Amino acid sequence: MESWILKGVKNLVNEPQAASNVAPTQVKIKVSHLLLTEFDELLFNGSIKVDYPKIPGRAAVGIVTEVGESCYGVERGTRVYFKPTRACGECLACKSGKSKECTSYLTAGKNFDGFMRDFVVCEYTEVAPLPDSVDDLNALCIENIGIAETVYNKLNLTAGQRVAVLGADFDGIITAQVLLYHKIIPIIIDNSPANLERAKNYGVYYAFPADDDLIQNVMNVTGGNLCDAAIFCSTSRLTLSLATRLVGKNKTLVLSTNSIMSANLAANDVLEKNLTVFGVSNSFGNSDAVINMLVHGAVDISHFEKEVLTEYNPAALLAERCENPTGKRNKLTVLKMII
Repeated sequence: MESWILKGVKNLVNEPQAASNVAPTQVKIKVSHLLLTEFDELLFNGSIKVDYPKIPGRAAVGIVTEVGESCYGVERGTRVYFKPTRACGECLACKSGKSKECTSYLTAGKNFDGFMRDFVVCEYTEVAPLPDSVDDLNALCIENIGIAETVYNKLNLTAGQRVAVLGADFDGIITAQVLLYHKIIPIIIDNSPANLERAKNYGVYYAFPADDDLIQNVMNVTGGNLCDAAIFCSTSRLTLSLATRLVGKNKTLVLSTNSIMSANLAANDVLEKNLTVFGVSNSFGNSDAVINMLVHGAVDISHFEKEVLTEYNPAALLAERCENPTGKRNKLTVLKMII
């Protein structure tokens, strides 16, 4: 068995992995597909601090090969999604038996070893079985969809309200699709004509460039009231200050990310409109809900370019992505680990 181990900044090496015994409540899983994420890139280049050594890999699916006698809902041969976040077990909520309300969740690749390895042994509750109708590539996007779903739940919107989505790359279009699924009207903004055209292909009717006409275009769509909320996606190449200009007074601005965000937000922009601001950085606890959404066709990734690699060097791939961080923003790079 092998694993890719991050031993320092840009020092990712392939090493043998010791076999692990399966406890009664654990499963052993052969990793079949792994998605290279922006989070993995930031781990690799040292932007996210971790205690080395650590195995990266935040988004993966696999096939169960061994099952402990006290596991329920999984059996040998079951395809599963690895949940990328876990309860910490130490916060007040966890110690009170309310782990679903954990306030200090742990993240794969940062707080515990991720899934860039041949086999994973974990608690059976740390994976989610996948129905046949959810293929592996869609399953790899569960956390991205889950973050968008968490944003929607926290906004507490009603059907027909209008929400600005800044960024029409992968995460932005996923967010727009989730809003459409809940009958919310997304207004997506981006400066890439190709991204805006892709958004329209996914059924997003309002897709505008961030030019001098943007505010007027948004006001025309909203009857002059601006948006009920704005969602700024971390991979957006737009300025965060633009988001505050697109929402009305006493509305909400959301920072949506599954990695880190370096954008700055001026206090005056928030105070003048009395905006509520919050961030969502994970989909902790809602993997099963997202799988159900996929079963019902809530999200489509068919218009995005994909590369499924059977021969690869993760260290070289991550180094390339760090050198050209925007080059593959709309391409899903998947490592197929079962040939």
